[in-house]
Amino acid sequence: MSEFDLIEKYFNWRNLNSNNLGVGDDCALISIDTHQQIATSVDTLIEGVHFPKGTSASDIAHKALAVNLSDLAAMGATPKYFTLALTLPEFDESWLQDFSSTLRVLANQYQIVLVGGDTTKGVLSMTLNVSGTINQGKALLRSAAQAGDRIFVSNRIGDAALAWRQIQQKLTPSDQLLQRFNRPDPRVALGQALVGVANACIDISDGLEQDLGHILKRSNVGARIDLSQLPLGQEVQSYIQKTQDWCVALAGGDDYELCFSVAPENLKKLTKIEKNLKIKLKEIGVITQNQGIEKVGDFDKKCSSYQHF
Repeated sequence: MSEFDLIEKYFNWRNLNSNNLGVGDDCALISIDTHQQIATSVDTLIEGVHFPKGTSASDIAHKALAVNLSDLAAMGATPKYFTLALTLPEFDESWLQDFSSTLRVLANQYQIVLVGGDTTKGVLSMTLNVSGTINQGKALLRSAAQAGDRIFVSNRIGDAALAWRQIQQKLTPSDQLLQRFNRPDPRVALGQALVGVANACIDISDGLEQDLGHILKRSNVGARIDLSQLPLGQEVQSYIQKTQDWCVALAGGDDYELCFSVAPENLKKLTKIEKNLKIKLKEIGVITQNQGIEKVGDFDKKCSSYQHF
């Protein structure tokens, strides 16, 4: 099967708005309202780095799109379009069918349209570029946190990092931990609901401490977080109780939850958001004028968040 036949069979879904031009031409053509901004982000996932060798095509497809959708969520954007550059070690029709089917299901769920990309032969990897829209001047940024803001985290953190740690130790994670590692839920609806409510926002991809640090640096503020208030699942709690190693929650990464700051006068609005979206939002600390992160709790070890180099 040729490259072009592969694209035609698995990725030319023909579900575009008639005002746009997608798969099959040299470039995608996308119309946009003049009162909106385009939010765009790109991420690469590589076998052995972002997912273990032997991970199912279905899990890879889900994670590849979900982590990119999470970037749009952190800005409060509405997903619109994405491109896919897929590198395969060999042609495997069964693998491609599973990958394509799952990718399409998730894309349909979040109403984001595949408009183009590329295929090549090599080490298994994929690069996705996602685009979304947000009203002019309404995007959630990392640079708008204010002293006195309360710091929140959605759902819970640490599960994916614990799963990855167990995989590296040749252990078998529970189904729940694997689900959190392989199939993160991008918080798109939450990001959209936080527009006009949160001051600053980021998705937790490389670890809470490092990603919160990006907000603090861009906003020129500091933070005080209470370790006892971190939203943790039972397995992560048990692990920390046994090891006293908070780094799995502070620096593990791969959570793809949202960390955001909210001014005190907007706190009541979060209750409504929690109820409407059926999601837990946990207050973990406060933005301060001092630089850096102060951790309240019996743990003073320096954690190392994920670094590519």
